[in-house]
Amino acid sequence: MSLIALVLVLVILGVGLYLINTYVPMAAPIKTIINVVVIIFVLIWLLEAVGLVGSFGDPIMFHHIR
Repeated sequence: MSLIALVLVLVILGVGLYLINTYVPMAAPIKTIINVVVIIFVLIWLLEAVGLVGSFGDPIMFHHIR
């Protein structure tokens, strides 16, 4: 994945999260939970995209099934 694509995805996610936090009426604890979950998923995705961690989508324990 190119650097431009990574930056574009991060900008789109950031704007989306900003819009949700600004315009969607919900309790503050729920917004905090949504923010934390999105940030954790983005960090894991970003680490996978740049190759610092392996893929979490292919668990090692299922390799013997193939």
